[in-house]
Amino acid sequence: MANYDEPLTFRHGATVKNRFVQPPMLTSNGKDGYATQETIDYYNAHSKSGGMIITEYMYVSENGGPALTWKRGREQLAVYDDKFIPQLTKVATAIKHSGNKAIMQIAHTGREANYRAIQGKPVYAPSALDLSFLPYKIHELSDEQIKDIISDFGKATKRSIDAGFDGVEIHGANHYLIQQFVSAFSNRRDDHWGGSLEKRFNFPLAVVESVMNTVKKYAPKDFIVGYRISPEEIHGTNIGYTWHESTKLIDAITKQFELDYIHLSMPHYDAKPGDAMLLDRDIADSKYKDSNKPFATLFKPYLNGAKEIIVGGINSKAKAESAIALADLIAVGRENIIDPLFAEKLMHNDEKDIVTELSIEQVNKNHMTQGLIDNYSSENTGISIPGEENIRSLHNGFGGWSEIHYPKNSETKE
Repeated sequence: MANYDEPLTFRHGATVKNRFVQPPMLTSNGKDGYATQETIDYYNAHSKSGGMIITEYMYVSENGGPALTWKRGREQLAVYDDKFIPQLTKVATAIKHSGNKAIMQIAHTGREANYRAIQGKPVYAPSALDLSFLPYKIHELSDEQIKDIISDFGKATKRSIDAGFDGVEIHGANHYLIQQFVSAFSNRRDDHWGGSLEKRFNFPLAVVESVMNTVKKYAPKDFIVGYRISPEEIHGTNIGYTWHESTKLIDAITKQFELDYIHLSMPHYDAKPGDAMLLDRDIADSKYKDSNKPFATLFKPYLNGAKEIIVGGINSKAKAESAIALADLIAVGRENIIDPLFAEKLMHNDEKDIVTELSIEQVNKNHMTQGLIDNYSSENTGISIPGEENIRSLHNGFGGWSEIHYPKNSETKE
């Protein structure tokens, strides 16, 4: 078992200084897709959060985002056009200035691109389903649009290289477009892109191929490529896939392509089958709790040389030690929002100095963006973080997702 302060070298030669990772987390402070100075200052303050810092997910196609956005200036970042490269270069430079690796997470959010609906634009997904939890219509992607998006992942990878990033992470988790194609719940197609399990794998495999072809052509040899996946999609009676199917996908990807790592997106680092990913209110049927082994262990036989990252609830030395016993790298999320020096303090045996809850003083030290402040200081967002009550006075106009107003037009449900 490695210690979390030991370096790790990926299969293509890139070495990270320690086993800590900052996972992708929205800053909610982009404007028209561009990184703002607040965004850049935030990443600069988090440059020591791990040997590898992964950005918030950036949308690769114009119709691929933004998601989880309530107004202009509170957007995720974009990478669908060369015009974004200058600001993204500043993000990469900010992350790398302490000597750690900068990884750009690339995504298409599919049906979750809610800001398009706010703007009266069509929102796309594998299938045009009427979903009760979305207040807007979903349009089915055409074969041509799908092929364009696959190409867009490759183009976004080229832009990440040009902007000076050390790698990319393909976002195949958290109910965004790649997962929507894999999911039997959201993919009802009967063409090349859906139907059987194997056909539902065609889109993620094509995306990885597009990225890897670009890397082979343009990137330095030690450029890092990872893939993030939710190990299961089980929400009550809505079953997208189980770990038996997601491990088959990872096996197929890692046998065809030499990825550097697989990143398991989980509510807790030692989550097990049936733990109902993402939504706390979900209760999985007991038949899906068919193994007592954590996902970190269940996925190991299917990595085929890729390293493994796990995430979820790591906020102390004891949990960090427990997590690193399960995987190659450990990602620290909300604790890094509170104290971006969490990893540094652990590695220097200064655990007593770790800050464990938000305060106005800590917000200023961390350069939390106003978007992040609004997310965590609202009483109605359902997003929780220790000390959120201490920063309510900084809140600026976001009352919760139920208060978003969608236009009454052809793209919105009446």
